[in-house]
Amino acid sequence: MTNPLRRIWAKGGCVLNSFLSLPSGFSAEIMAGLGFDALTVDLQHGLADANGAIAMFQAVQGRPVAPMARVPANDAAAIGRVLDGGAVGVICPLVNTAPEAARFVAACRYPPQGGRSYGPARAVLAHGADYATAAAEEIVTFAMIETAEAMQNLDAIAATPGLDALYIGPADLTLGLTGRRHRIGFDREEPEMVQAILRIRDAAHAAGLRVALHCGGPDYARRARDWGFDMVTLSGDSRFLAEAARASVARFRDGGQ
Repeated sequence: MTNPLRRIWAKGGCVLNSFLSLPSGFSAEIMAGLGFDALTVDLQHGLADANGAIAMFQAVQGRPVAPMARVPANDAAAIGRVLDGGAVGVICPLVNTAPEAARFVAACRYPPQGGRSYGPARAVLAHGADYATAAAEEIVTFAMIETAEAMQNLDAIAATPGLDALYIGPADLTLGLTGRRHRIGFDREEPEMVQAILRIRDAAHAAGLRVALHCGGPDYARRARDWGFDMVTLSGDSRFLAEAARASVARFRDGGQ
């Protein structure tokens, strides 16, 4: 078993990730051929369920793309299902305290490092007979930092044994830190939010962790890479579809005037 994320990081690179919200193996297959390093099935806000996620993992197999999942909650059963289905990275939302981070990590690791139940099912087919041994070193665990409470506990969360990375959800983080004083969305420009984002970066790196930022557009993703982020998420399949369709319709309408 090898995880493309760890290979990229070992060479000093920045992982380019995107989200899959559409419950379609075909759309996942299209996204897998576009040059991303990782693709994350979004089980929190996307439309896929656990069975759909496995079909999407199958659709990207054979490509040099890391299949990942954002689980709907910090739940051992949900985490175990996506790992048994072949995910090599798990993003856990709303991790607000160190004990919550420890519970998340335990759900991703077999004993003695954690409490994951053994039954890798498809993961052995996808990643090889050494899966049970290699999983402890290869699977990447991302704890999402996206609330005011998480910011208060930032250093304690980052110190969690076995945690690999922090993942910034800028939309929820902005809501949590500023309420409705700013627009909801990604690609934050407000000085207070940029400061918070860089503080999370620094806390992650000080603890020896990787750090990821969810971005809306390529220019901001490049900026995040230049800030030293180890992974950037560039939009997602449903947004790409909407943006391309909107641009084509607008060009047709404008060209017909």
